[in-house]
Amino acid sequence: MDLDLVKSEDIRNIAIIAHVDHGKTTLVDAMLRQSGTFRENEQVDERVMDSNDLEKERGITILAKNTSLYHNGVKINIIDTPGHADFGGEVERGLEMVDGVLLLVDAFEGCMPQTRFVLSKALALDLKPIIVVNKVDRPNARPYEVVDEVLELFIDLGATDEQLDTPVIYASGRDGWATAEYNPEQPNKDLKELFDLIVREIPCPKCDGEGSFQMLVSNIDYDDYTGRIAVGKIERGSVSVGMPVSICRQNGKTAHAKVTKIFTYEGLSKQTVDEAGAGDVAALSGIPDINIGETICAADAPEPLPFVKIDEPVLSMTFSVNDSPFAGKDGKFVTSRHLRDRLFRELDSNIALRVEETDTTEAFIVSGRGELHLSVLIENMRREGYEFQVSNPVVIYKEIDGQQCEPVERLTVDVPDEYTGTIMDSIIQRKGEMTDMHPTTQNYTRLEFLIPSRGLIGYRNEMLTATKGTGVINSILEKYEPYKGEMQGRSRGALIAWEDGESITYGLYNAQERGTLFIGPNVKVYEGMIIGENARAEDIVVNVCKKKHVTNTRSSSADEALRLVPPRQMSLEQCLEFIADDELLEVTPNYLRMRKRILKTDLRAKSKNKK
Repeated sequence: MDLDLVKSEDIRNIAIIAHVDHGKTTLVDAMLRQSGTFRENEQVDERVMDSNDLEKERGITILAKNTSLYHNGVKINIIDTPGHADFGGEVERGLEMVDGVLLLVDAFEGCMPQTRFVLSKALALDLKPIIVVNKVDRPNARPYEVVDEVLELFIDLGATDEQLDTPVIYASGRDGWATAEYNPEQPNKDLKELFDLIVREIPCPKCDGEGSFQMLVSNIDYDDYTGRIAVGKIERGSVSVGMPVSICRQNGKTAHAKVTKIFTYEGLSKQTVDEAGAGDVAALSGIPDINIGETICAADAPEPLPFVKIDEPVLSMTFSVNDSPFAGKDGKFVTSRHLRDRLFRELDSNIALRVEETDTTEAFIVSGRGELHLSVLIENMRREGYEFQVSNPVVIYKEIDGQQCEPVERLTVDVPDEYTGTIMDSIIQRKGEMTDMHPTTQNYTRLEFLIPSRGLIGYRNEMLTATKGTGVINSILEKYEPYKGEMQGRSRGALIAWEDGESITYGLYNAQERGTLFIGPNVKVYEGMIIGENARAEDIVVNVCKKKHVTNTRSSSADEALRLVPPRQMSLEQCLEFIADDELLEVTPNYLRMRKRILKTDLRAKSKNKK
């Protein structure tokens, strides 16, 4: 399908930024529906932009995505960005392609840690903001208070007078309406006011339509037929099919290639075009080894553009080849070569990730923004058929002015009033310092802390247990500060399998008196595998394969009378939070098994005695 070249004055490039779960993807859904992007009778999923399986299951956005719609002849390119701090790299590179942002804020929750992060990035790039107070129809909504909070945040982040003079619109993404004059009794019918505001307030791209072609690569797409596809905003000139181009590499070298296909975003799909012009977001194929951050230029004018500085990783884990007794029984890709190729391939599109080789070919150090960032990579790899082991996450220290410094996060916890004391005690034990405390709604308090990143490892589950599942926790990297000293690790030990075999009700019944089990009967186990959590601080070895002796007076069928407590089902994130320094998580397509690094009980005891 060939489309006319869109002039830059008829283009608006915007990103939708917000804290996680404030309704970005749902609002984009409504915008696409009301702009006529879908046919009247077309069946479309909810949160249609969350196309990845993991995104659908978790209800979160992981990858920044492009779409577009038309309003009164103006093309609006939209980038839907993630809300989790762990995927900040996706936000940062998405902001490179736009001239303005819709800052979405929940009308009940108000400003959250990630709101601060995404807004600070947008203001630093001097992007025009529009404040969208979303979910104004939810119970306990406080839209006008939230607007005051947002403006205070603008001032706190050093916004200019021009940035402070930002328009505000009230919306319900779920019901598909927006209005500048909110009246709870008479909500609006549609999003027309929002579309008009975007066209009126967001500047058209500042670019030169006449100069020689120049485009910064902000994203990489992939197609089985055409290979790597470079995505970015055309800063200058235009590009046509068959045109020879120069690629300015990040190492300062220049390469040459020819553009074989050009795509622009039309609704949810990419449409083939013969030519794309300045200001538009385009995707080019024909450049096989292109990378994010490189500049594609006209062949005779290679001029690189600066790429946004991506924040450094704060957590690292060791990924290694699986060497457990069950190695190779479940996965399709099990060798160190498979593992190495897959991890380095991830670097092509996951720009906030780092992969380092170690002194052994069997292990690699992988660093990311947080536990969620790394766990999504692990989950994707196991679904693709990879089998491997990972260590517990550890924070990355920096030396600043001759001092060892560690990452410190701004932590926000919303809890019922009755649990505030418990939460404050537990966070102070983890070297946290309280910076703010105020009531949010009836019987709920918001607590704010500065806490070392290592103090948060494993804390989410502890907080949920302490608040009976009612607490909400959010955090974002704030700064690096001098090392805060030793911190208490896991407060409870592990229940460890004594021998290889299959778990039996009788053995489990005796073991459950010692703590909480992670497995039920008829599960294959091996010596050194972690099968539960001890009620006390030390590790303990238990025999879950033990059978009851059959005598004249007792039969083995009496096992059926034994009542087992249902085992605790551990998710990937819970496993990563649980394992200690001397433990590993075995990851296969169908199983997650925690284990000791040293499997043999006697060798573990000798190692402990040496220490």
